[in-house]
Amino acid sequence: MSPLPTVAIVGRPNVGKSTLFNRLVGKKLALVDDRPGVTRDRREGDAHLLGLDFRVIDTAGYEDEDPDTLPGRMRRQTQAAVDAADVALFVIDSRAGIVPLDEEIARWLRSASTPIVLVANKAEGRAGEQGVLESLALGFGDPVQLSAEHGEGLADLFEQLLPHLDALSVEEEAEDEERPDAPLKLAIVGRPNAGKSTLVNRLLGEDRMITGPEAGITRDSIAIDWEWRDSRGEVRQVRLIDTAGMRKRAKVQDKLEKLSVADALHAVDFAEVVVLLLDATLGLEAQDLRIADKVLEEGRALLIALNKWDVAEEPSKLFNGVRAALDEGLAQARGVPLLAVSAATGKGLDQMLSAAFETREAWSRRVPTGELNRWFERAIEANPPPAPGGKRIKPRYMTQAKTRPPGFVLFGTRVDLLPVSYQRYLVNGIRRELGFGAVPVRLMLRAPKNPFDS
Repeated sequence: MSPLPTVAIVGRPNVGKSTLFNRLVGKKLALVDDRPGVTRDRREGDAHLLGLDFRVIDTAGYEDEDPDTLPGRMRRQTQAAVDAADVALFVIDSRAGIVPLDEEIARWLRSASTPIVLVANKAEGRAGEQGVLESLALGFGDPVQLSAEHGEGLADLFEQLLPHLDALSVEEEAEDEERPDAPLKLAIVGRPNAGKSTLVNRLLGEDRMITGPEAGITRDSIAIDWEWRDSRGEVRQVRLIDTAGMRKRAKVQDKLEKLSVADALHAVDFAEVVVLLLDATLGLEAQDLRIADKVLEEGRALLIALNKWDVAEEPSKLFNGVRAALDEGLAQARGVPLLAVSAATGKGLDQMLSAAFETREAWSRRVPTGELNRWFERAIEANPPPAPGGKRIKPRYMTQAKTRPPGFVLFGTRVDLLPVSYQRYLVNGIRRELGFGAVPVRLMLRAPKNPFDS
């Protein structure tokens, strides 16, 4: 497995490097204080920024001191971190403005081979405007304006880091969790007595799970590693997860049942594909839609299986009715696969597993940036965005920030004003035309925040 790409944070003392480090790793790992020079050694942590995963290094404040002194030795550590990094964030204090030490650091960084992103920290409000203007003279272009303390401007930082880290992150992801031969993590969920444990037993070919007419027999989420032979005779690895039945929250009074439901929801978080099992003799109920909505909310790929199909009355009418109710009740994932199965006889189970592997493939799909933006240009041309309040929205480009579930970021002027209906138009187009089917797709809108825009 390749190491994560590395980002070093550099700058003079007390400009907020450690605060930015803590913000990126999501924990207070680095000590923060108003006194300069708190950080001495390099500190590293795993950062996650809008789908970008990287290793971030917090360095000591760069000081102009004799190499043999403590500040001089700290500076050597900072220089080593920059030399080893894939990109460096040069942080300035926009409220204090540019001082001679900032200019000296800039001269050093301009001679380094590492790409540099200039960050104007403490830029919230109007107090930092003068420092932002002064920073243009450092020779690194427009700075990313942010407030590490308040978490503002991180989307703009993402936009600047993306060209440097995206290819490295894609390579890492492809080598790890997106391997097509990796075991499929498949969770079976549903209301009590829908036949989840019977279904698992049928797939395994043994009475591995206790079953019976009583509802709520299963309490713990049980994971079982298993091999399935597909229609071409290939052996596919599956990690089956049987879960406790999920009743309507108001009906769950027993403490043990509450723990069982929480355990089932936890299992959903760790699954890749979730099969929501319905009882065909009861049809679709509101609780089924609530469970499906929870699965999609967590970003898992969803299949819906109508169990007990062998004893269902008027099956064709039932199937069409459930299909229509799903499309109306699950508007965020219209067209989610619906399959007819029987845990008792084994009908439809091979088709269900085949659909699960295909759905995981779509859930893990990454679209090349060129292909994505060619589609995006066609979509904008076919249906230009509205101009709410007479303000023209200018979408510029789109990038895929992550997979599993697929997440996209739309950059442009005033794109944060795009109405929900237009966002849905884009998401539906991504699903329909770029091979994502009914898997959950995330769309994030990123408009530049420039206080000097008129």
